[in-house]
Parts: sequence; C-alpha cells; structure tokens
Amino acid sequence: MAARLLQFGSAAVLFGASAFYAYGFPEASGQRRDWPRLVLLAAAALALASGVAWLSAETAVMTGVPKDALDPASIASVLTQSHFGRVWAIRLGLMLVTLLALALAPSARPRMLWTGTAVLGAALLASLALTGHGATDDGVAGAIHGLADGLHLLAAGAWLGALAVLTIILVRSTRTATPAEAASARIGLERFSGIGSAAVAILLLTGLVNSWFLVGFDRVGALLTGLYGQLLLLKIGLFVGMLALAATNRFQLTPRLARAFRADSIADALAALRTSLIAETTLGVLVLAAVSWLGMLEPPA
Repeated sequence: MAARLLQFGSAAVLFGASAFYAYGFPEASGQRRDWPRLVLLAAAALALASGVAWLSAETAVMTGVPKDALDPASIASVLTQSHFGRVWAIRLGLMLVTLLALALAPSARPRMLWTGTAVLGAALLASLALTGHGATDDGVAGAIHGLADGLHLLAAGAWLGALAVLTIILVRSTRTATPAEAASARIGLERFSGIGSAAVAILLLTGLVNSWFLVGFDRVGALLTGLYGQLLLLKIGLFVGMLALAATNRFQLTPRLARAFRADSIADALAALRTSLIAETTLGVLVLAAVSWLGMLEPPA
C-alpha cells in the first residue's frame, strides 16, 4: 500500500507539476528553472523506487512466497508472463526515461522540458488504469471503465501536481514576502483556476462512471457495512473538503492577494493562502492514501 501511495503521488506530481510549469509560467526564466527541475527530479526518482518496490511486493503476492520479493528469477517471470508485469515493464521504462531526461537536460528550454515531462508523466499516470479494477472488465464495458479510470487519474494529477507546486511557491513567498514572489504566486493561482475547474468536472463525471462499475446503484445502501464502502465514503468526504478549500482559494484568498498589492498588505494575504493550500495538499495526500487502500480491496460489484 505504501508503494502504491508513493507511485500515485509521484506520478501525479510528474504530470501535474510539469503541466503547471508549462501553462502557468511559460515565460519562466533561468533563475526560476532550478528548483522546479529539482522537484520533478525528486518525483521521478521516487516514482522509479516505488515502482520497483510495488513490482517486488506484487511478485511475492502472486507467488505466495514472501522471499520471492527479492528473487530476480521470480520477478523476471512476473515481468514476462503476466499482464501486470508487462504493463509494469513499460512503466519502469517510462520512469527511467523521465528521470534521465530531467537529469541530462538541465540546459534545455524550460517550457520544452516541462512539456516533454508532462507527456511522459501523463503516460505514466494513465497507465495505472491498466492494472486497476477497470482492467478486469471485458468488451465495451472494459473500454468505458478503463477510459474513465485513466481520465480520473489524469484529472487528479493535474490538480494535485499543480497544488504541490503552488504550495511550494506560497511557502517560498511567505519567507520573503517580496512583490516579485507574491506576483509569481498570484499569476500561478489565476492561471490554474480554469484548469482546476475542468479537473474537478472530470473528476466528478468519471467518479460517477467508476462508481457505477465498482459499486452499482443497487448496492449504495450497503456502503456503510463494508470496509470498501467506508473508505470510499471517506475519500468522497476528503474530496468535498478539498473542493471547499479550492473554492475559498479561488473566490476569496486569490482576490484578496490581488487587492493586497494595492493596500501594501502582501504578507498577510500570502500567509492565509499558504495555510489554505497546505490544508488542501494534506487532504489530497489523504485521498491518495484512501485510493491506495481501495485498490487492494474487492469492490462490492
């Protein structure tokens, strides 16, 4: 479960943060390039490490022998002879390419690097749907469920990855409270607002589709009686909390920051936004933890 959580989180940051750098700061300067690349490098390294750990643990689960988690022959067998392994071999290749691209291309144009990493991150994140519950359905139902699952993951990544970057920007900004740092935070928040709204809409729609396949409307009343249903309701509650904080950020705190430039009270506005974004990010991590656990349980339907 820990490997799943780290894999979801790192893939979300690789896609969402890279995309946010590309559309949020297309005019990024060389000075702004260093720490964003370090964030993505850390995410790529974590993705590779957690991916190997997940494969190792899954090998032990498949063989039923705990020591096979460290047996090269057993791991190779899973990689070549199972659907999970073949998908995972492609995923490990994507992780390695992403890590090398970020490590070896520090002098590339920032936007070109962010766009390339976003494409790799999107493939890495969406491919998680190929080994999830959606991959167990056949025919048209399987295609619809798999598509909804992949879009759900991408929308979550677009939101959570950008949220991670915005939180870092706000933490950095509150240390200096300079007009330049505050302006960077305001620009990022304003440019993310439209993307964030689209991500929420996709999450709601694909969440309903996934619920149809995994729970079924005839079993909604039984959600409170099983662990899967209880975790799903917890995840929904955390998501609603994130929505409330996101709405506060967009309609109250971001306009307050814009007004602060005229009233010369930037520090207070930045501090309020920082607190809200940290809370929203914390809820996002808890949502990922719930998703990681849900993926290991048998759904009602």
